[in-house]
Amino acid sequence: MSISNSNSVANNRLASLDFFRGFTMFILIGSVLYELMRESDNAFINKIGWQLEHQYWHGLSLWDFVEPFFMFIVGVAIPFSVMNRLEKGDSWNAIFKHVLKRSVILFFLGVFIYSVSAGKPAWKLWNVLTQLSLTSFVAFLLMRKPIPIQLSVSFLLLLISELLYRFWAVEGYHQPFTEAQNFGSWIDMKLMGQLEGDNWVAFNVVPTTAFTIWGVIAGLILRSKRTYQLKLKILICAGLVGVVAGFALDPITPMIKRIATSSIIIETGGWCLIMLAFCYWLVDIKKVTKIPNFFAIVGLNSLFIYLFEQLGGVSLLSRLAQPFSYALLFWSGSSGVAYGNAILSWFLMWYICYWLYKYKIFIKI
Repeated sequence: MSISNSNSVANNRLASLDFFRGFTMFILIGSVLYELMRESDNAFINKIGWQLEHQYWHGLSLWDFVEPFFMFIVGVAIPFSVMNRLEKGDSWNAIFKHVLKRSVILFFLGVFIYSVSAGKPAWKLWNVLTQLSLTSFVAFLLMRKPIPIQLSVSFLLLLISELLYRFWAVEGYHQPFTEAQNFGSWIDMKLMGQLEGDNWVAFNVVPTTAFTIWGVIAGLILRSKRTYQLKLKILICAGLVGVVAGFALDPITPMIKRIATSSIIIETGGWCLIMLAFCYWLVDIKKVTKIPNFFAIVGLNSLFIYLFEQLGGVSLLSRLAQPFSYALLFWSGSSGVAYGNAILSWFLMWYICYWLYKYKIFIKI
């Protein structure tokens, strides 16, 4: 991991991708506010609050898009990063070693997050960084293959996952879509000797690799010499196919985020493509910058944001902001103070990112 203050860090970047990444990370750091919304007596606010939480099992909420967006965005960035380095004279060997090193660091950062929470070394593989370390490495290795081969590998991974869940015959773990009784749970018992309390499974790394592969393909399309119109058409059409196909598969293979079923991967993958197309149209084609730049500031330090949030930094900011929130909003009652405090801590998190951006400090691997 390194901290860079170089002026060149933000050069040769896809502006729309920084907006997309920043928007995703900005949503991630609003957890304190979302908890309050879920406790609200107002039916509308309460409903929005529960959309900003994972579905317990079968179904799809807005919050279920955060991880797919994150993994997809990493994939989109790979062709830009690799091609820029090649153009600067770096060898493929040097890039390979850097990607491998990055994957190893991401893997152990994911394990480290659980160890900090447990207060002791903990061998747990459910963190998105641990999974991303492998999905990004596979996507990188496939990047120079023809797009049809990349697509074939991504759908092969989904097919393998589907078959293993459906036909795994080990007693107690042969219910494909039942929590704690599926193939993914069996893998967790073998790898870690325990199940995750909220029914996430480490085997998700296999099907979710599709997100990062699809991201690489989208990045290759955006980096190509195709016209803006053709690039948009490809992304939107592919995205719509994914959205329709995902919903069509739901009665056959239920959308279950916690075990990353093929239907939810295809559904959210479709929305990843549509969201990227929208960001590309808004920022790179229409040249709208003011609002996107607000989010891009967060996106340029996405690793810092994620680690800060996972290690309790947002909750810490909320506690630090409490006296100021009370002094400003005491007249609005306890509910007003709580909401004001959540919004203030959210703004403070953004301001930390702005300060890092202002002084050209970018934490990266």
